[in-house]
Amino acid sequence: MRSCVLLACVPDTASVIKLGAAGNRIDEAGIKWVISPYDEFALEEAVRIKEAGSGHVTVISYGPDRVQATLRDGLARGADAAVQVTGGETTFGNALAIARVLAAAIRKLGGFDLVWAGVKGVGSDNSLVGAMVAELCDLPHVSGVLKAEFGGGKVVAHREVDGGMEVIEAPLPCVLTAQKGLNEPRYPSLKGIMASKKAAIQTMSVADLGLDEAALAGAGCRWRSLALPPAKGGGMILNGETDPAAAARELARLLREQAKVI
Repeated sequence: MRSCVLLACVPDTASVIKLGAAGNRIDEAGIKWVISPYDEFALEEAVRIKEAGSGHVTVISYGPDRVQATLRDGLARGADAAVQVTGGETTFGNALAIARVLAAAIRKLGGFDLVWAGVKGVGSDNSLVGAMVAELCDLPHVSGVLKAEFGGGKVVAHREVDGGMEVIEAPLPCVLTAQKGLNEPRYPSLKGIMASKKAAIQTMSVADLGLDEAALAGAGCRWRSLALPPAKGGGMILNGETDPAAAARELARLLREQAKVI
């Protein structure tokens, strides 16, 4: 089973986000970049499939030099090969442009039975990239997978829907996007980390894929501005220890007259 895992390089969720000077990007100074958490589930599942039998796992990431650390993290966790498509600075937030680049890389590399990705990127993809890659590669697609079983040239995928679980059967090759709960991602081992530092990462440009990055950046979605959420005001404490009934009446009054929620 040959698997390809698409890895997005995103700010650590513990990072303090600040706006850049242009107002339509974040200030990247001091940001720690990591594998998008949902992509970790995808990578872990691909590695488990490989470990259960014969197989090969390739991780692919599109972006500037910082994605090499993400790819090496993928290698340290069990991937066999890593590919960087350089660029990405002008296509920030443009899910269709990103999907076109990744789909072209998948077609160029070829031979995959499975393409894995996270159900969404912790950033700006709006849960679109995985489905768009499937469409561009003309492959069946199942999103939000919580369980996957393989055999007879097909996958039986389980995903959660309102009120229950949906079971979908699809032929291979196909694209699956991983949901939280699919597995418990492993930490990189020391041996894996040391080996990943020496591993070669294949690089290719967008032009090598027959695409024009400038043209891709001009189509689809462009981010015009970003804004931080408004600062929260101070709270109010009602002391109900001495007279709980009075505190309850005051709370009801505030909710009715100030908050206007009742």
